[in-house]
Amino acid sequence: MNIKGKAERTKQFIIEQSAPIFNSKGIAGTTIDDILAATKMAKGGIYGNFENKEAISIASVDFLFSKMSAKAYSVMSKEKTAVKKLFAFIDLRKNPLDPFIEGGCPILNFGVDSDNTNPTIKKKVKAMIETSMTLFIDILKQGIANGELSDKLNPEEYCLKVLVMLEGATLVSRVTDSVKPMYTVIKMLKSELKSFEIKQA
Repeated sequence: MNIKGKAERTKQFIIEQSAPIFNSKGIAGTTIDDILAATKMAKGGIYGNFENKEAISIASVDFLFSKMSAKAYSVMSKEKTAVKKLFAFIDLRKNPLDPFIEGGCPILNFGVDSDNTNPTIKKKVKAMIETSMTLFIDILKQGIANGELSDKLNPEEYCLKVLVMLEGATLVSRVTDSVKPMYTVIKMLKSELKSFEIKQA
């Protein structure tokens, strides 16, 4: 048996079981006992793979961001136009009360959770935001270049608006237990982008 392979599988199992807890309860709110209960492992098994809770939380953030990115790339890659690609991403967020990642959007959760308390995770959240923004901006710039979208559209401003409004609507929807705020925001974002769409002859 490959001992290293088994160790890696064990580490991955711990991460996969811990990540939803960190995402739901926060880093400070998650205890080692929570992780022990989720993994059904002894403390020795946990600490044999990770130095401490912080190491598990950092690995969990990486895991959740990778999962989020993979899902976004998956839905966007199925679409041909810039507008449909952005709409596909926006639609991923349409129900904050039943998110595709357990616990909700990790950007929002860890961004709030780590602000001024965990510089390592704050840096990871910042990198995730910047990577997402760059991807969306490039998609819209390509849409302008190929004549799909008007050059009056400012990709940087629109993509910032998408990020800020989706995260804000996620928070408001969760607090009010209603998807209506998110539906309203999505309708506004789609309407704005479609207003820059050039009708093809």
